[in-house]
Amino acid sequence: MPRSGAEARGRLLQAALELFAERGFDRTTAAEIAARAGVNERTFFRHFSDKREVLFDGEAELRLDLIRSIVEAPSGLAPYDVLLHAFAAAAEALEARRPTTGARAELIASTPALRERDLTKHALLTDAVAEALRQRGLSDRLADLAARTGWATYQHAVRTWDGNPDPGLQACVRQAFDDLRKLSR
Repeated sequence: MPRSGAEARGRLLQAALELFAERGFDRTTAAEIAARAGVNERTFFRHFSDKREVLFDGEAELRLDLIRSIVEAPSGLAPYDVLLHAFAAAAEALEARRPTTGARAELIASTPALRERDLTKHALLTDAVAEALRQRGLSDRLADLAARTGWATYQHAVRTWDGNPDPGLQACVRQAFDDLRKLSR
């Protein structure tokens, strides 16, 4: 059985979700996750700094994807449309993770230490979006407001999608941004 790479990372995530569901987050160790995944503890720590980070896998890629989508969006787009473009692209990556999103969200919501880590993730992503918007020439004040509003709209779309995955996350993102536009009229 391979002990590294994407396959091992996927097995670690699956093992963590199973163990967290069986025993709870606080009563599960990194060593137990590694054993369930068929790898040693060193391999676990090669992929994740601690057991919380298993649930936040993909955060760095999401941040880079959002920044890239914003910076590379066509120059004529208004900030609103840049955000829609970036968050719709981010939705595509999250849709691929659909099998684990519900379990992750429930676990995070029920575990104070994970809620705290989730808030940190949201702050880091919001800051990255704001910085990318500043790189496009938006003032600090508008970039901050746009980033916070865009992230909140995206989170609303994700919650909607969690409750009803049929339309797909990209459709939920587009609907949430359409609703936001209606609020400003």
